Amino acid sequence: MSVLVYTENWDGKFKKLTFELASFAAAVGEMLKTNVIALSIGNVAEEELKRLGNYGAHKIINTNGTNLPTLDNQVYTFIISEIAKKESADIIIFSNNNTGKALAPRLSARIKAAVGSGVSRLPVNLDPFTIYKKVYSGNAYAHVVLKSDIKILTLAQNSFGIIEKDGNAIVENFDFTIDAASVRTTVRDVQKQTGKLLLTDAEIVVSGGRGMKSPDNWGPIEELAGLLGAATACSRPVADEGWRPIGEHTGQTGKIIAPNLYIAVGISGAIQHLAGISGSKCIVAVNTDKDAPIFEAADYGIVGDAFKVLPKLIEAVKSMKS
Repeated sequence: MSVLVYTENWDGKFKKLTFELASFAAAVGEMLKTNVIALSIGNVAEEELKRLGNYGAHKIINTNGTNLPTLDNQVYTFIISEIAKKESADIIIFSNNNTGKALAPRLSARIKAAVGSGVSRLPVNLDPFTIYKKVYSGNAYAHVVLKSDIKILTLAQNSFGIIEKDGNAIVENFDFTIDAASVRTTVRDVQKQTGKLLLTDAEIVVSGGRGMKSPDNWGPIEELAGLLGAATACSRPVADEGWRPIGEHTGQTGKIIAPNLYIAVGISGAIQHLAGISGSKCIVAVNTDKDAPIFEAADYGIVGDAFKVLPKLIEAVKSMKS
């Protein structure tokens, strides 16, 4: 019996998301009184791998090979299933991001395991094994019982927290030989955006809506984000109009985010938008309409003109930083 956690890396480095996932796996392992094994696929230095021991992993399995593709869901599913079998894993944990959403269902079908997707807390019960997850766009929650012998969980981002421990994990290298015929994904070109904080990684997000009135008025949004070390985002109508890049669209049909601080400027708060940002720890809303739905979800609200409020916020942040 063990808990296996898949730790995604980016160019050989782990991010906050990975350490949150390892911390959650460690807490589940403590509940079950069993060991936690972290699995890393790809070229990651041993020093970086050992960092996972500081977040509760007892052993790290590093799977690397020149014949491994960058990311092929079928190949990765095979590798994870083989490691899970080797380590007798009863619980397998992924992040509820694009990678986890692609791998978890495939693995579920392969090893006949129930999936608890988008969990945001530790299991509420072990017998029967019951998970907690938000439903109806975050307006309610559900307790779901997983009855299979092996369970797969995907953890909602920024829902658990990072817990550091004094750990000294063992790193075990495990080489896989992959049949080239089984690789169905070919990466022909990689274009990376640099110098800009990724929206899904950001702890602070400053977002604008149609209340900004024009794409030419985004200067204060970007300035405030720059001062706060934040990412910029927007509502769907703004992205649809081409005012901002589609990659900044947050909401049910865009990016689902859960930053520590979300500042919504000129966004009315349609239910589809709130579904994408409901996991935020603190929401600050600025809108001229005191009855805007965004205020029902906000922790702090400012009823006012964005073009008057933003300069004052920028001035206040500059004053605080000086």
